[in-house]
Amino acid sequence: MSDFVRAENVFVKQSIGTREEVLRFICDKAAELGAVDDADTAYEAFLAREAMGETGMTDGFAVPHAKSAAIRDAIVIVVKNDRPIEWPSFDEKPVDVAIALLVPDSDVASTHIKLLSKTAVLLMRDEFKNLVHGTDDPQAIADAINAGLNED
Repeated sequence: MSDFVRAENVFVKQSIGTREEVLRFICDKAAELGAVDDADTAYEAFLAREAMGETGMTDGFAVPHAKSAAIRDAIVIVVKNDRPIEWPSFDEKPVDVAIALLVPDSDVASTHIKLLSKTAVLLMRDEFKNLVHGTDDPQAIADAINAGLNED
């Protein structure tokens, strides 16, 4: 997974007003990047997952994730918003960074669990959270995520 997240998958300084708009933005960008065949179906998969429980973590981060046959290739898309928005989270605080995981139905067992667990580990590290909150450099954010995904 060495260069799994590319700078072109990181969107900073966004001005999005709701969780649903963030999820729609993610699906539209995934379609533009060629990872999703049908943005609407991917969006529905995100909404179904959100209905199961919060994907907001702590300290302004959320990890929305979806698995769907409409997702062609596993991809991570990061959205850094210019302000926090309401998003059900473990610490009941709003979210300004979404690290979205999109995984094809056919690859759920390995890739989905690996991405989710490694992302959760990253979000336990203050240095990672501080770096992401402190920069608007898409490459720096992509590099920090890739470093975490590549750890054993």
